Amino acid sequence: MNVVVTGLGTTSPLGGDVASTWEAALAGRSGVRTLENDWAEQYGVPVTFAGQLVVPPSEVLSRPETKRMDPSAQMAIVAAREAWADAGTPEVDPERLGSVVSSGIGGVWTMLTAWDTVKERGASRVLPLTVPMLMPNSPTAYVSLEFKARAGSHSPVSACASGAEAIGMGFEMIQSGRADVVICGGTEAAIHPLPLSAFAAMQALSKRNDDPAGASRPYDVSRDGFVMGEGAGVLVLESEEHAKARGARVYASVLGLGMTADAHHIAAPEPNGAGQTRAMELALERAGLTTADVAHVNAHATSTPVGDMIEARGIRSLLGAHADQVLLSATKSMTGHLLGGAGALESVFTIKALETRTAPPTINVTEPDPELEVDLVRDTPRALPEGQIAAINNSFGFGGHNVALVFGV
Repeated sequence: MNVVVTGLGTTSPLGGDVASTWEAALAGRSGVRTLENDWAEQYGVPVTFAGQLVVPPSEVLSRPETKRMDPSAQMAIVAAREAWADAGTPEVDPERLGSVVSSGIGGVWTMLTAWDTVKERGASRVLPLTVPMLMPNSPTAYVSLEFKARAGSHSPVSACASGAEAIGMGFEMIQSGRADVVICGGTEAAIHPLPLSAFAAMQALSKRNDDPAGASRPYDVSRDGFVMGEGAGVLVLESEEHAKARGARVYASVLGLGMTADAHHIAAPEPNGAGQTRAMELALERAGLTTADVAHVNAHATSTPVGDMIEARGIRSLLGAHADQVLLSATKSMTGHLLGGAGALESVFTIKALETRTAPPTINVTEPDPELEVDLVRDTPRALPEGQIAAINNSFGFGGHNVALVFGV
């Protein structure tokens, strides 16, 4: 059964919706800036910048909504409403409508705020909705409630691959016949002193406090770690039959999904990137495509010294003789790393690249790593090559989770 994308939604460090986010991406603007707080002084947090939302959910949602939802769920609802409206508010039997919205970390703000309340004011002052707010499945549950999605509501948690895996699960729900329409994607709201401190302690974060906008620099020889970001990306997927029956506008098709596990280390990728390459191979096999059909890859590329080149070598190995005909983009250079929301936002970028036949730029790469043997789109957008119909979106996560999605037009 063919699966198509009929709606897109996001709220991101580049914009409050898809149009503004895509415009900023094509312009090569950074959404990373210095945080307006005293965490460094108060707690000694060594990183003082991140990719925060341009439009806070409080400016879009009602006060009662923000009071009962963790920020991760708030962002998911904002993106889901946009995607649903963009899809033309489909009429669908609730029993045939599903939701799959993931978060890599979940309601960290709710949990840690509640613990502060227990310590400072006592257990009796904890909010009654604390557990529903902090649950990792809270975003998908609220999406299910909002749109009466009764075919199933799921939240696969696979660290930074979560958003892509959610889209993969939505794809499989439709292919298996469980649903006609699925609202799917990822969300994350973890710009909090504890996650920042913990990632910094792992030496995973860039510490370019004096240059926030230039800190995320995938494939550059001076890259020194990823930049935290926040936000959500949501797609509306439909069976092609259902979309045609209602005359829906179609952005792209979901053609293939590949998922593997490294089984190597809790945080570090397998050094040869075999699992990552295999995920891409499986996705293309499932799509019935060859590397000659691929025009574009939106790389996971977080700006870490080791991880970037493992993925780059895997992409080059996969593409072989066709590598010079494929344009590579690393959009985390602009948005930072949305963790569980990354694969979903980058799926939006991948689909827009196919729709507009334009690859977004990678910024901050002043001196590319000499090992990079793929055609990286730097600083300004470039037209996709003619005749090639597909694009790959890669997402990899702590724990060795590897997800590759293939979209096509």
